[in-house]
Amino acid sequence: MIIMIDLHTHSNASDGSCFPAELIELGIKHGLTVMALTDHDTIGGLEEAKKAAGALGMGFIPGIELEISMQEAISGEFHLLGLGIVNPVPGFFDAVAFLAHGREERNRQILKRMADDFGINAAYEDLLALAGGNTIGRPHFASYLVKHKIVKNNKQAFSKYLAKGRPLYIPKPGLDFKLAVSVIHESGGLAILAHPMSLYIGWGRLPDYIKALKESGLDGLEAWHPTAKAGECKRLEEIANNLDIFVTAGSDFHGEARPDRKLGITAGNKKIERTLLDKIPLLAGRL
Repeated sequence: MIIMIDLHTHSNASDGSCFPAELIELGIKHGLTVMALTDHDTIGGLEEAKKAAGALGMGFIPGIELEISMQEAISGEFHLLGLGIVNPVPGFFDAVAFLAHGREERNRQILKRMADDFGINAAYEDLLALAGGNTIGRPHFASYLVKHKIVKNNKQAFSKYLAKGRPLYIPKPGLDFKLAVSVIHESGGLAILAHPMSLYIGWGRLPDYIKALKESGLDGLEAWHPTAKAGECKRLEEIANNLDIFVTAGSDFHGEARPDRKLGITAGNKKIERTLLDKIPLLAGRL
């Protein structure tokens, strides 16, 4: 029998659709024994999720997914998971506050572009309502466009307006990688490169790029992610093993915003096994 876990999920504290407690309950229903909550640039949902996990007997790993600034001409995106954020230090809160300010500025720029270029006059309060008062992200803009019948569904909202390269896409400011690693470590966590294929770095360069990140403090990489092909995930796992860094896996579950992603399931419809976590003593030892 496979004991299932999930090390990358989102709640409505960022751009997921489930309340943190609902997310834990859903994980229990799907047979998970351990979950990490890794909302974008916020730890606002961790306390609720931790309380629910404790009440239901679920192993819980407090986490976050941080936006990292790209220091070179790479066409993708760089996200860093912090797994095991048990004692956030002041510098961690400063980093999160910087990202929150950048997100708000980005959101207001998107609203202005919607009005100026497309005559779509949405108010910031409209987006806050859709976000339930939590962090506003692109899925909430997509929900607004669907609600007002500008597009048919969220997928069309992204393909036509919000995806990278589309007219309403505006990049978010990110943290310096070494700073992000530092505040994660100081807060008790491990720094894991999220969905490495999203960097859009060719296989010829990728091993050396990840090696340089390790030399700057990277602890592991999320080799298994649903946006990658199973063959790619195996190659990423091999890179991690060659560099002697940790391998993690996640569903990157968002709920209704991305209904194709299922809790406890990653690339190739593969179940995420507890044995993966057992190879990460810092996290396994806290459960």
